[in-house]
Amino acid sequence: MDKGERGFAETSIQNSTLGGTRLEISNGFKKVIQKLENLILQKGLALFLVALLLGRALILSQLTPFILPFFAVVYLMRKDKAPIVLLGLLVGSFTLGIGNTIYTFGLCFIYLISLKLFSLITQPSVKLLPYGVLLISLFVKCGWLFLQNGQTISQFDALMAGVEASLSFVLVFIFMQSIPFLTTKRRKKSLKTEEVVSLIILLASIMTGTIGWTVYDLSVEHILSRYLVILFAFTAGATVGSTVGVVTGLIFSLASVSSLLQMSLLAFAGLLGGLLKEGKQLGTAFGLMIATLLMGLYGEANSPLLDTIYESTIAIFLLLITPKNWSENIARYIPGTNEYTQDQQRYARKIRDITVKRVEQFSSVFQALSNSFSQTEKANESEKIEQEFDYFLSDVTEKTCQMCYKKAQCWGADNFDTTYDLMKNIMNEMDENTGNIPNSLNQQLERQCNRSQKVKNAIHQGLNVYQANQQLKLQVKESRKLVAEQLLGVSEVMGDFAKEIQREQANHQKQEEVILDALQDFGIEIEEVEIYSLVPGNIDIDITLPGQNILGECEKIIAPLLSDILNETIIVQKEEQGSFELLYATFRSAKTYVVETGVAHAAKGGGFLSGDSYSMIELGPGKFAAAISDGMGNGERAHHESSETLKLLQKILKSGIEEKVAIKSVNSILSLRSTDEIFSTLDLAVIDLQDAETKFLKIGSTPSFIKRGNKILKIEAANLPIGMIQEFDVDVVTEQLKAGDLLIMMSDGIFEGPKNVENYEIWMKRKLREIETDDPQAISDLIMEEVIRTCSGTISDDMTIMALKIKHNTPKWAAIPVRSREMKIS
Repeated sequence: MDKGERGFAETSIQNSTLGGTRLEISNGFKKVIQKLENLILQKGLALFLVALLLGRALILSQLTPFILPFFAVVYLMRKDKAPIVLLGLLVGSFTLGIGNTIYTFGLCFIYLISLKLFSLITQPSVKLLPYGVLLISLFVKCGWLFLQNGQTISQFDALMAGVEASLSFVLVFIFMQSIPFLTTKRRKKSLKTEEVVSLIILLASIMTGTIGWTVYDLSVEHILSRYLVILFAFTAGATVGSTVGVVTGLIFSLASVSSLLQMSLLAFAGLLGGLLKEGKQLGTAFGLMIATLLMGLYGEANSPLLDTIYESTIAIFLLLITPKNWSENIARYIPGTNEYTQDQQRYARKIRDITVKRVEQFSSVFQALSNSFSQTEKANESEKIEQEFDYFLSDVTEKTCQMCYKKAQCWGADNFDTTYDLMKNIMNEMDENTGNIPNSLNQQLERQCNRSQKVKNAIHQGLNVYQANQQLKLQVKESRKLVAEQLLGVSEVMGDFAKEIQREQANHQKQEEVILDALQDFGIEIEEVEIYSLVPGNIDIDITLPGQNILGECEKIIAPLLSDILNETIIVQKEEQGSFELLYATFRSAKTYVVETGVAHAAKGGGFLSGDSYSMIELGPGKFAAAISDGMGNGERAHHESSETLKLLQKILKSGIEEKVAIKSVNSILSLRSTDEIFSTLDLAVIDLQDAETKFLKIGSTPSFIKRGNKILKIEAANLPIGMIQEFDVDVVTEQLKAGDLLIMMSDGIFEGPKNVENYEIWMKRKLREIETDDPQAISDLIMEEVIRTCSGTISDDMTIMALKIKHNTPKWAAIPVRSREMKIS
């Protein structure tokens, strides 16, 4: 090994060793963190420290409203941690004096005795806890003051006892919301507003226990309170930061009147720090320092400006050394923060991915089922035919040759092939000639077999069963093929649906600002612009405006402006008047083509119920379908079959299944639903409104015609009516239509209705060419009238004619050019 290879190997070993060391350090650090979390949360260290500070926290220099609510709530929610909390409260109160320690112990002891006595009467309830704390706090405080003041109590003392009891009543609700943060890891997705406020009050209450603590003449409560305010301001913004400042300052001012000025400083610092949070931690720190300097100008005699600046500097230092993941974890639970929004989006994406996975699984299941139904037999078709003939021949010989004395002669090794071929030829001739066989074949059978007539009868009888079996196998094969196509269609629809779900909504903030600026520069007052899609041909924009749109600004101004900005014709799809005098307007892409329709319809003999049915349906964005179905015969039965055909077709087409599969599915349903011979024709045209390409599917229907100026084009296809057979091939005719084209579809009552006409096609083309109007309704009425006139005014059959005119979609209002190229969205 040379020096280069040796050096490379040594470097690799060092890197791997270093990577392993880093991994070990990381794992060790995680274990330390887990042990600390277990010690602080599970073992109750956090509750002990909080209880210690709350035990020495005072309101108005003499009230201790935190002790009983905190102990009562912990005893209710985490009874196993109550001894630790009681110890912390006693230690905290001991720092204030031995009398406070005795009062704390007596208060908690009387609460436990009262709770035990109350449990003998009824089951303790969470709803009754605040009232119990209120009464016990009031009576114990009054009793303590009564004993402390020489068995007398003044009105002021009674008032203070009532204030402490009232604060205890309120603090029960606050501690019930906030104590879970001190005992368990947070697993909820977000915090409610009351939970956030309760947490802030708890933290501020805890910090009141530090009142009077100083380090080099710097107040500890000032440092911690400012750190708390700028931490929340940096994490959750100006709203939460100013709220924390006000609440913390208010609680401090209640604990010590000298802290009243601090409320203004904390609230102002929370506001400025939240507004400057975009500058990261330094921006929030700058906000605190500005608030400190401004409020410090009002300074107090016992609070020099320099000390206040030092306190804020230490709070800023604490903010700078706070781990980033701490602030991110706090922000994740506060609504309105970026971290909270990202968590919600991550959760939504997870739900979406799970849904997509399930839909894709169903799609794959249907795909597998389709493949299993569409698999063909591996055996050779000729071998299967020979095998089936052998079974057939075995049945015939069992009935005729089994007891014959010439069996060994006919089916021996020498004559086996001759007898086999003879029987096969007889069966084939009977199958083709409906039971008759040629004389030569008959004479050959009589010479060879002395039971020729019995053999022919047996072959004829067995042939009927054989043919029925062949027909049944053919139907099963066709049904398997149909089911495979239907399952494949469902699989494709579900696959497309999964792709639609998985498609992420793009962020169109920049485009929204462009549109908002363009509309406002034009002088239109806009509240909000929301873009859902900018896909060409499928643009979707919602705009909120003040007012009621009395003058039609949406249609006359906003839509034309959007058309120029987006380089595509935009129209108003929907307008909705909301609350607070706001108008919600939806703008969508205009279709390239529109279809104008006209229909003429008449029942046989002028009745009310026709065997013809027609439908015009929208198939999602950008597709229009027109269909005519003619049921067999006339009257109620025919009307039911034709209308049922169109209803089934409409529902299947709207699900997104391809047109051919949809028609085959309808045919299968109608043919299998009843044993009666119930047939329906179907004439379907599906028009793409973006490029005017049209698919024609004609099932047993009459031809359709396209009138393009003086030129008449015929559209036809040879397919049997729906419901006649279970399997058939659907011929799809595709034709490119143009603006101004007229599509005329009709039932056989119109096409074959004229009397004394030898060629219906030539007659129809001539009549369509002679019509001068291009109004679809007028064309339908004129053709209907002409057919009835040729029948001497009688309606000899159900008649339906539908005319569709393809037109360019010309918006009512032209696009309005914007002032700047920068406002265009490509």
